[in-house]
Amino acid sequence: MKHGGKVAALAAGVGLVAGIWPAHALTVFVSNEQGNTISVIDGETQEVINEIAVGNRPRGIALGHDNRFLYICASDDNTIQVMDTETLELVDTLPSGPDPELLVIAPQGDRLYVANEDDNLVTVIDLETREMIAEIPVGVEPEGMGVSPDGKIVVNTSETTNMAHFIDTDSYEIVGNVLVGQRPRIAEFTSDGSEVWVTAEIGGTVSVIDPVGMEVMREISFEVAGVEPEALQPVGVKILEDRSKAYVALGPSNRVAVIDAQTHEVLDYILVGQRVWQLELTPDETTLYTSNGVSNDVTLIDTATDTAMVSIPVGSFPWGIAIKP
Repeated sequence: MKHGGKVAALAAGVGLVAGIWPAHALTVFVSNEQGNTISVIDGETQEVINEIAVGNRPRGIALGHDNRFLYICASDDNTIQVMDTETLELVDTLPSGPDPELLVIAPQGDRLYVANEDDNLVTVIDLETREMIAEIPVGVEPEGMGVSPDGKIVVNTSETTNMAHFIDTDSYEIVGNVLVGQRPRIAEFTSDGSEVWVTAEIGGTVSVIDPVGMEVMREISFEVAGVEPEALQPVGVKILEDRSKAYVALGPSNRVAVIDAQTHEVLDYILVGQRVWQLELTPDETTLYTSNGVSNDVTLIDTATDTAMVSIPVGSFPWGIAIKP
């Protein structure tokens, strides 16, 4: 394992030298937790082209399967807002329990699963009828939401109970509980469904879980020269489809860890903005976007070289990221 790692310098400002960055016909949406807005970034120019006022404390966001609608956790409004991604207008609200934090959409595109932190429930919403169809009791302070590639299992993490809860999507019952590190944040399946990675913010680890046996197979820890261990707080995680690499946001250390997703060994660390929260990959997986909550910007990482290329100023306290192709 590398402990020093490569620390890449960010390009100054948001301007890009011609030819450095490939053009993407993408639109990037960033939720700004304190600004109560969604920043809209043009994926070709890498500039913010719009700032949309939304509900209070927007956090988790996700695109529907046809990319027509963006679903927004308006945490302090206790609702899910729906934005039309063409007109950039809020067109609907969906029912939710108190303080929706994160959400995930079923692979089939028909169900929305929401973690409601204040009442210890996972809410299930039918996206066709736009009605709540189930409330599932989970641990204390539910946060992370992950769904298996076949849509049969949803994993919720509970921050205070320190568990990953495995929920059957047919019965809406918990079929397994796995103890993980302290304050688990995100649950992310590998593309083949053979592993679930759960980040533990205070525990400072990533638990790699076998979703069949429902047991921890490996625990990944982090070490950066000159950085206090308590600053290495794993939050967002993204795994490449071929499982060659995974990326983990390390919070106030201002680093993203690069991990061999086959051996689970840490390969490198990339310096990004301050208090890196969430991560999102472009559809072709050539670029990783990071939301940096304290520096109020988004960093773009070239996944071929694992180099931070540019940072883009956005709204106040950016949190969630969604990318429309």
